[in-house]
Formats: sequence, structure tokens, C-alpha cells
Amino acid sequence: MTPVTVITGGSRGIGAATARRLAAAGHHLALGYRRDHTTADTLTAELRATGVRAIAVPADTRDPDQVTALFDAAAELGPITGLVNNAGITSPIGPFTDLRLDDVREVIDVNLIGYILCAQQAAHRMTHGAAIVNVSSVAATLGSPGEYVHYAAVKAATDALTIGLAKELAPHGIRVNAVAPGIIRTDIHALSGQPDRPDRAAARIPLGRPGEPDEVAAAITWLLSPDASYTTGAVLRVGGGL
Repeated sequence: MTPVTVITGGSRGIGAATARRLAAAGHHLALGYRRDHTTADTLTAELRATGVRAIAVPADTRDPDQVTALFDAAAELGPITGLVNNAGITSPIGPFTDLRLDDVREVIDVNLIGYILCAQQAAHRMTHGAAIVNVSSVAATLGSPGEYVHYAAVKAATDALTIGLAKELAPHGIRVNAVAPGIIRTDIHALSGQPDRPDRAAARIPLGRPGEPDEVAAAITWLLSPDASYTTGAVLRVGGGL
């Protein structure tokens, strides 16, 4: 049976890199994305050229109806065997005392509520041998002082979600793991107001450089693969030593 994987935030960054790796491994793919139709369509055309089936589905993961529609569309490709919970945002970097309530709520809604809604849909539909990978962050254990403590707190909740869901779904043969990227070259830094953050942060990363999306995608791909068949409830750090 050909694997069918749903990737949220699948049109760019870590999501797009993961889609390319999974296509190379023979997965059919359903890419959830927020609003950039052109980028999503370009990527799905690239994936289809490798011989797999791929669709792009606009979906705001905060909305349960849109999440259901994403998984319904994915199910047209075949039984869903994988979920990469990747859609996420930060808010402007700054001190905790300057944090706006609207930013807190949006970070929680996208990065936690969205993950829960997608994992719930996946758990309803998946059968023995399926797997979920949540994209967390090293911020979950580092706390991100002076930058985005609230984001770090939500990513710590992602780790707890991963561990608890892994234990609950293990009797059904469904594995649940997380990857915790460090500072990776994606446009999330521009959206938080500091596009040069990866290069500025290089000096405090033990390996001396920011990571690339494909390096995180490699870990996600392994966690979804049969090679990780005895791995569940793990949070795999891909942070250059952070």
C-alpha cells in the first residue's frame, strides 16, 4: 500500500522540504497551506513530476471544518498513513512584558489548537502502522527569554501532547513522535521581524551555523518510515547542539 501523508504548512520551509523527501520515498501527499496558492500549486506540480499523487488544500488549521475538509481530500488519495503537524507561527520578537494578548491567542490557536485538531482527525482515520510527527522546537526546553516565551510555552505543550498521544495510540499501532528544530533558515524569522536572526544566532549554536529545512525534513522522514517502527513518544532535537 502506498503511504499517504498529510503535511500542514506544506507549501514552504520545513513543510516543503519534507514533502520533497517523502515524494522521493514514494508517498502520496496532501499539502495543507494557508494562503499562498501560487507556491502551493508550483510545489504540487513538482511533486507530481516525480510520479506520486499530490494535492494542495487551503486550510486554516484553527478551523475544525477546514481541518476536516483537508483530511477528507487526503483520504481521496488512499488510506491516510501519516501526518506531519507543521503549520506554525511566531509573533514579533520582544520582551515578555510587551506581549499583546492577540499575539498570544494566535500563537496558541495555530501552534497548539491546530495541532490537536489535526491529530484528532488523524487518530480517527488511521490504522495500525500509521504515524504522526509533530514539529516542536528547542524553545520548548530553552524558554526563549527576551524573544518569545509564550511560543516556547506552546512548544512545551506540543512535547506533552506528543508523549501523551503516543501512549494513548500505541495500543492501536499508531506511533507519535516530534522533532524539535533549532534555528533553521526559513521565512518564519522574517515574519517575526528579524529576517537575519539565523546568521546573528550562529555564534551561540554549538555547531556554529543555523540549520537547513532539509535537515529537519530528514528527521521527519525517518520518524514516518518503517525504520522507526519501535520509536514512539520521542522528541528528536535537530538543533545543532542547542
